[in-house]
Amino acid sequence: MKILPGPRRYSYAARVGIFLVAAALIVGMGGCDGGGDGYNPPPLPPPSQNLEIRTWYDLDAVRDNLAGNHTLMNDLDSTTAGYDELASPTANQGKGWQPIGPIIINQGGNDYYYGIEGTFDGQGYKICDLFINRPGEGYVGLFGSVDEGGIIKNVGVVNVTVTGKDLANGLVGENNGTVSNSYSSGNVTGEVAVGGLVGYNNEGTVSNSYSTCNVTGEDLVGGLVGWNFYGTVGNSYSSGNVTGEDGVGGLVGYNYLGTVSNSYSTGNVTGGDLVGGLVGENYDTVSNSFWDTETSGQATSAGGTGKTTAQMKNITIFLVAGWNIISVAPGSTNTTYIWNIVNGVTYPFLSWQP
Repeated sequence: MKILPGPRRYSYAARVGIFLVAAALIVGMGGCDGGGDGYNPPPLPPPSQNLEIRTWYDLDAVRDNLAGNHTLMNDLDSTTAGYDELASPTANQGKGWQPIGPIIINQGGNDYYYGIEGTFDGQGYKICDLFINRPGEGYVGLFGSVDEGGIIKNVGVVNVTVTGKDLANGLVGENNGTVSNSYSSGNVTGEVAVGGLVGYNNEGTVSNSYSTCNVTGEDLVGGLVGWNFYGTVGNSYSSGNVTGEDGVGGLVGYNYLGTVSNSYSTGNVTGGDLVGGLVGENYDTVSNSFWDTETSGQATSAGGTGKTTAQMKNITIFLVAGWNIISVAPGSTNTTYIWNIVNGVTYPFLSWQP
C-alpha cells in the first residue's frame, strides 16, 4: 500500500510534517518492501476470547486481543473501576490513556504495525471522560489504529480530552476498516492529520457518524476526519470548531482520491491556507454535501455547497440532494430513515443518535 499525498501548496515546514507522517504510515503498513517479494508479515496471535467490557480494565485488555470481538456492556466514566489507573489525568504519569494499537511486531529487521482486526461493538453505550496527554506521540485516541476488516460501531466517546502529535483523534487514529454509528465530543489537539472522530481514514469507511469535538492542529485538520485517503465518508456530520494552518475543513481537512457524500458541517473554521467550510483541500469527489456559511465563517470550500443557517434547517435542501431523510416532531425519531430533521428548527440528525 502506498502513500500518495498528491499536489501540495504548503510551506516548507508543513511539507516536512506531511513527509514525516507519510513515512511513518508507510512503515506502519508493512515494512520497507511494501508488499513485494519476500513480504511475509507475522500474523497476530489468535484471539483468546471475545470480551465483554464492563470496566476500564476490561477495555484495556482489548489491546492484547486485537483480532477478537468485543462488546461494551455499559457506560464507562470517571466512576468506573480502573479509571484512575488507566484513563484519568493522573494515569500513566500524567499521560492518561494509552491508545489501543498499533502494536509492533519485529520480523527480519522490519517493524510491522497492527491495530484492531476484530469488532468492537459499543451497543450504544458511552465511554466518558477519556484523557490523553501525549504531545510527542502519534496514533493518539481511544484506538490508535483499525486494520482492514476491523470494525468499530455503535459507540460514543464523550467529553474526551486528547493531545497528541500526528493522527490525533477522538476515536480512531488510522482507519483502514470501518467506523459506523459512532460519535465523539470534547477537545482534540494535534499536528498533522487531526480529526474529531478519525485522524487518517486510509482506504477505510466512516459512515452514519458525527463529531462535536473542537479540533486544533496544524496541517490536514477536519471536524470529523483530518485526512481522507482513498477512503469513504458518508451520511456523517460535524459541528465543532476547527482551527489549523493548512488543509483545514469543517468536515474533512484533506480529501485525496476519496469520496465524501450526504454529509455536512456547521462549526466555525479558521486557518491560513487551503481552508474550507466543508473541505479544506479536495482531489476527488464531494457530492450532495453542505456547510453552513454563517456559522462556519467560510464562504468557500474545496467541495460541497454552502447554505445559510435557515436553508440548512430546511428539509427541501436535503430531499433535492437525494438524502434518506424525513421530518419528525420535536423529541421524536423515525429510525426507518437514516436522517431525521425537525423542519425549520434543527439541522439534520442521525435517527439512531441519542
